[in-house]
Amino acid sequence: MSVQNLSGTTAVVTGASRGFGRAIAVALAARGAHVVGVARDEVLLKEVSNDLGARFTPEVADITEPSIATRLLSRYRPRTVVLNAGATPEPAALREQTWENFSTNWETDVQHVFHFTREALTLPLDPGSVVVSFSSGAALRGSPLSGGYAGAKATIRFISSYAAWDGARTGAGIRFLAVLPQLTPATELGRKYTETYASAEGLSVAQYLERAGGSLGADEVSRAVADLVTDDDYDAAAYLITLGGIAQVG
Repeated sequence: MSVQNLSGTTAVVTGASRGFGRAIAVALAARGAHVVGVARDEVLLKEVSNDLGARFTPEVADITEPSIATRLLSRYRPRTVVLNAGATPEPAALREQTWENFSTNWETDVQHVFHFTREALTLPLDPGSVVVSFSSGAALRGSPLSGGYAGAKATIRFISSYAAWDGARTGAGIRFLAVLPQLTPATELGRKYTETYASAEGLSVAQYLERAGGSLGADEVSRAVADLVTDDDYDAAAYLITLGGIAQVG
């Protein structure tokens, strides 16, 4: 095991104002990184900044804009990039979907991962850098009430693996990892879809979570991400995150 010290390094975390992103910002700061938190909600980012103080720099931005990836990676030269931001589509069966709702996660989640991952290779980031992209357990089993969500998250996993392949060819020395958290009510999206799928099966949320083996918390996810970025023995393309810990996918 080769564990890297984050002291004196910078981390860029998208979607850092709440949920997994906020928890990850806190976890990386606790391990010594200066965290640049990116989100559209200035008020919520200010709250994170108040909590972390000098260890945190807020960046209010729309992460789907291609220029944002270029500006942030060029300016901060992060050692760690965590691409966590994503949209929450309205639950609906396929026959009830519109293309606008179906494509929600393609326009936000996939687009921002594409821009940041491409820029990490083009710039490029320094050797030893790590780019973590948030896919989902839904990428493995589907999610019939969330439109294009599962397909979008599967594409994020592919983008990350393509970047790893391209980086290996060019000798970039950058680790690209996709993480796939199991469904959990710890985030706005997770809460909405835990309730949706529990209702669809005639179960209470508590019964649904009990059947799933418990509820994964933001702290478990942030700790897993911090472990992945600091231990370069984690060099596979994708990792599932569950209450049982980190497991390589594929």
